[in-house]
Amino acid sequence: MESFFALLQKNVLDRRSWTTREQLRIAIVAWIERTYHRRRRQARLGRLTPIEFETIMNTTVALAA
Repeated sequence: MESFFALLQKNVLDRRSWTTREQLRIAIVAWIERTYHRRRRQARLGRLTPIEFETIMNTTVALAA
């Protein structure tokens, strides 16, 4: 969790000052959904990122069809 919050601090919180809590909330959610989850390697996907896993699965499905 500490590394997650360090990345959040570096990539979102320290980038600019936020005028409202709503703007900050949207920026945090966008960063998590667009960047953190999509690029982070996940153990249950065989240490692949979700994007790498989807590419492999889409290629496999296309070849099977």
